[in-house]
Amino acid sequence: MREAQPMTPAGRRIVAAAEELFYNRGITSVGVDLIAEQSGVTKRTLYNQFGSKDQLVATYLAERDQRWRSLVRAAVDACDGPVEAVTAPFDALRTWSEANTRGCAFINALAELPDPSHPAHRIAANQKLWLLNLFKELATTAGCSSPAALAAQLLVLHEGALATQPLPLDTLSGSTDLARALVRASSLLRQQEVSTETQGVQGPT
Repeated sequence: MREAQPMTPAGRRIVAAAEELFYNRGITSVGVDLIAEQSGVTKRTLYNQFGSKDQLVATYLAERDQRWRSLVRAAVDACDGPVEAVTAPFDALRTWSEANTRGCAFINALAELPDPSHPAHRIAANQKLWLLNLFKELATTAGCSSPAALAAQLLVLHEGALATQPLPLDTLSGSTDLARALVRASSLLRQQEVSTETQGVQGPT
C-alpha cells in the first residue's frame, strides 16, 4: 500500500478538481488527463502525489466522508434531547443536499466500483456502516426499543431519500417524518416495556 504523503497545494487542487468531475460526471468516465488539466498540473505531479487514479478516488471519498461526518455530528450536538438526536442525520442530509444535488457520492461509487478490494469501495461501504452504527448508538442512548432493528429501518429511509434525490420529489420530507414517527413509537414502546418489567419485579400488591 502506498504510504500517505502530506497534501501539497497542488495536491489539494487535484482533489478539488477530481471531486467536481467524479461527482458530476462519474468516476469511471473521468480520466487522469482531464483531472490534471482541470487542476493545472501535469500527470506526473498527479501520480507523484497520489500514485494512481484508484488512490485519488479513495482520497476524494475520504475527504467527503470527513465533511459529512462533521456535519452529522454538529446536527446531533445541536439537538435538545436524545430522542430528537436519533433523526439528526436526516436534518444534516437536508443541509448537505442543498450543495450536492446529484445524489450520494458513496452510493454512486459502490455502483461504479463493485470490487470490495478497491480502496474507494471500502471507504464508501464503511461510510454506510458508520451511519448504521451511529443510528444504533443514538437509538440506544435515547432508550428506544430494539435499537439495532430501528437503526436498520432508519438507514433504509435515509438512503432511500438519497437515492431518489435526483427525482422531482421531496422524498426527504416524507422519510424524515416517518423516521421521527418510528423513533417516537420505539421510545414509547421501551417505556412501556420498562414499566411492565418494573411491575413484574414488584409483584402484586
